[in-house]
Amino acid sequence: MSTGSGAPSAPAPTTPTKSSKSSMFSSLGVRNYRLFFIGQVVSNTGTWMQRIAQDWLVLSLTGSATAVGITTALQFLPMLLFGLYGGVLVDRLPKRPTLLVTQSAMAVTGLALAFLTLSGHVEVWHVYLAAWAVGLATVVDNPARQTFVTEMVGPDQLQNAVSLNSANFQSARLVGPAVAGLMITGVGTGWAFLFNGLSFVAPIAGLLLMRARDLHVVERAPRGKGQLREGLQYVAGRPELIWTIVLVGFVSTFGFNFPVYLSAFADDVFHAGAGSYSLFNTLMAVGSLSGALLAARRGTARLRVLVAGAVAFGALEIAAAIAPSLWLFALLMVPIGMFGMTVNVTANSSVQLSTDPAMRGRVMALYMMVFMGGAPLGAPIAGWITDAYGVRAGLAAGGAIAAAAAVVIGLVLARVGNLRLTVGWNGGHPVVRFVPREREQLATVA
Repeated sequence: MSTGSGAPSAPAPTTPTKSSKSSMFSSLGVRNYRLFFIGQVVSNTGTWMQRIAQDWLVLSLTGSATAVGITTALQFLPMLLFGLYGGVLVDRLPKRPTLLVTQSAMAVTGLALAFLTLSGHVEVWHVYLAAWAVGLATVVDNPARQTFVTEMVGPDQLQNAVSLNSANFQSARLVGPAVAGLMITGVGTGWAFLFNGLSFVAPIAGLLLMRARDLHVVERAPRGKGQLREGLQYVAGRPELIWTIVLVGFVSTFGFNFPVYLSAFADDVFHAGAGSYSLFNTLMAVGSLSGALLAARRGTARLRVLVAGAVAFGALEIAAAIAPSLWLFALLMVPIGMFGMTVNVTANSSVQLSTDPAMRGRVMALYMMVFMGGAPLGAPIAGWITDAYGVRAGLAAGGAIAAAAAVVIGLVLARVGNLRLTVGWNGGHPVVRFVPREREQLATVA
């Protein structure tokens, strides 16, 4: 872990951990994290239910897809506008009390929407306001949750815990929309909002039941001027941080535009309708869940895994773009989801472990702003390419840009770290790795 004052440093080939592999669920052995994880299982399911119910309600009230887009934009816009300031606050504040406030605020929002909907008084501006309120809470909640993981499990278990968090989210992504669909059809959108509001009882109870003495002490930044600028300078001075975040930016902006691509493939290319669109998303979620669990078992956050995962992700998107049949395209969604999650988990844990604790909130806020802000910026570009040249060209272009960015950034990191790319064989399989040039020179002299 970096502990310097902000001077440039070369990227380490691996992130320090006690062992290269760990049990897939090892961090659940930590009581505080176990309470956190269980709370997130319930809350994430409710969050996915509210997302589906929210979009359906807006569409029902207005009949406008544009209004649905405005709702989504309002929910993510606060992170783009204020995300870095949220990181400054998180570095100053104790994480557990901060999360109690943000989780309570999101619970109130869900319950307010439930009351308005069930009483028949809901209007579209109410939903807009609720989406904006959730977005504002997320500005602080997101970096606080990301950085609080280290306090619960410590640096040795961070990769495993981050991976399990992703698996948790992907599991909710599979269950939440299905439950929301049944609930909306059976009893209406208001009950889905009510479930989401009540679901926050689980994480709030988990936070209250945690043992403060078992938390890892993390230095908090004192209040002072110029802390936002200080955070940006800190990232700019560390190649292993800035280039990892840049790579995530390229992948999320050009590679993660699946709402644009998958709907077009289902409708325009394969002429298969909404059922195939749902199948594509489900298979991708299965792949993402698998990728998160494999990352949990791997137990390390290696930069070469990040680069290789991004290259594979881009190459698979190109393969999917030229897939001749619906079933081949659908099957490719599984490895695409798996390698996309590998990039996300590896980058997340690598950035956290390479950052001084007092800077972690600001750095993770920047990371999440780039990660979450990439798709809204890239979607219009993907849509333009799709309209002008076809969806196959759009998906292939996104994959090519992601893969090319990974190759270039991998070479940059190797050069900064004084590493050399080597290709060899191990047990009949090709092995690609970066080797320190000093080691090669010593071997030549010997």
